[in-house]
Amino acid sequence: MYGNRGAAGVRATAVVLGAALLIAGCTSGDADDGKDGDDAGGASTRQPRAATPFWVNPHGNAAEQVAAYVRDGREAEAEAIRKIAEQPTAEWIGPENPRREARGFTEAAAKADRTALLVLYNIPHRDCGQYSGGGAADGAAYRAWVDGVAEGIGDRSATVILEPDALLHLVDGCTPDEFHEERYALLGYAVGKLTSLPGTAVYLDAGNAGWGHPDQIFESLNRAGIAEADGFSVNVSNFYSTEESLAYGKELSAKVGGKHFVIDTSRNGNGPYTEGDPGERWCNPPGRALGETPTTETADPSADAYLWIKRPGESDGECKGGPRAGTWWPAYALQLARAS
Repeated sequence: MYGNRGAAGVRATAVVLGAALLIAGCTSGDADDGKDGDDAGGASTRQPRAATPFWVNPHGNAAEQVAAYVRDGREAEAEAIRKIAEQPTAEWIGPENPRREARGFTEAAAKADRTALLVLYNIPHRDCGQYSGGGAADGAAYRAWVDGVAEGIGDRSATVILEPDALLHLVDGCTPDEFHEERYALLGYAVGKLTSLPGTAVYLDAGNAGWGHPDQIFESLNRAGIAEADGFSVNVSNFYSTEESLAYGKELSAKVGGKHFVIDTSRNGNGPYTEGDPGERWCNPPGRALGETPTTETADPSADAYLWIKRPGESDGECKGGPRAGTWWPAYALQLARAS
């Protein structure tokens, strides 16, 4: 349901970008210049490190859209999309070249003296065959993929969001029973592998404030290795308010040894959509807005950061006129930016 790696073309773009960053040594600017660098459209301005230590990709979809609007003389649209382009957003690692992508992103972030924000979303039987269905072919392929990510990160600084919806779909009955034991084992493997890296923080995904109750998922978090992880993530690719997400996260934290958490605030500025088919309210809902910008200065000490994990402006899937999952959709990006 998360709609970030559904299209082969998007995966190919990520591979090319990761390779380009690696080969060219592309950075977001020098560590002491106060900027994350300017692309053709002057899209990205670095935020203060104390508040936002994460890397801004100067060649992301939003930055490229700003440059295109500037070339076309569409200054109002360019200014709106800068609200997205100037913020650090997560890089979703594709399935084919995990080592190269992870290395490219983390090297670029390191050269800018920042932390790369990465999402791993390749668990077998992913998304129950919905818009973002797919994932690794089997457990062996998944472990090899995780190994590649770990090799690519190395000793550089990274924050990893691990497998959005993987646990939620075990709990809500979406993932068939025969895959449960393997999934727990694979998540545990990924947690162990990634937390062994000296500069990597790992957050296991734990659903959102609207799907159910913390009592329903805390045991699954324990089985998946939350004790070894740095914490868990909530509201990934969803729209629940920061206040609701904090309440959910704090209650869940109390059930898993006080583990901290991060919140995806990328599109929660107007809260969740409440009209139409309840089963697809999450998919490209109209009238939503960008939420709090990424920061480590949160409203509660148990929340480590507000992050833009879902990349604002990328489609959730082929619904409500949207393109394939993970595809940049300028019209929707403009809606989010203008409503914020």
